[in-house]
Amino acid sequence: MIIMVILINSRLYFLFYMKQVFIYSDGACRGNPGPGGYGIILKYNNSIKEIKGAEKNTTNNKMELTAAIMGLKTLKESCHVTIVSDSNYLIHGMTKWINSWLKKGWKTADKTPVKNRELWEELIILSKRHKIEWKWIKGHNSHPENERADELANEAIDELLKAD
Repeated sequence: MIIMVILINSRLYFLFYMKQVFIYSDGACRGNPGPGGYGIILKYNNSIKEIKGAEKNTTNNKMELTAAIMGLKTLKESCHVTIVSDSNYLIHGMTKWINSWLKKGWKTADKTPVKNRELWEELIILSKRHKIEWKWIKGHNSHPENERADELANEAIDELLKAD
């Protein structure tokens, strides 16, 4: 974060500038549950960083959440972040459902426990550090960064399975 201090008419003004970062995230799973992976592309100015990882026994929704979590964990300072995902579960969870879950003690509308609560809680904590815009895009629709994030997630699964 860049802070600019300006003195105008004997008054100090502080201007805060946060870096604008884009996180393109995707999760994949072969079987549900089954081996899964996540792929992330971080973009800041002209810099691009790719991250991938996998787990032996997981679900697609867990990988979607993990992708966003790992992307946010990569950031070393508070930023203005746009998280772009094809996961309605992730985007709706953070923009529509989370406040209701919190008010209802982590229960859904039909009074069942929210799945993946520990991942949602981690995502909430990481999100508080940043100004985040959650953006949904249609998957497998020729969006270059989304397609690449999907490739990374599947590469991670392939590498996991090859290692066994």
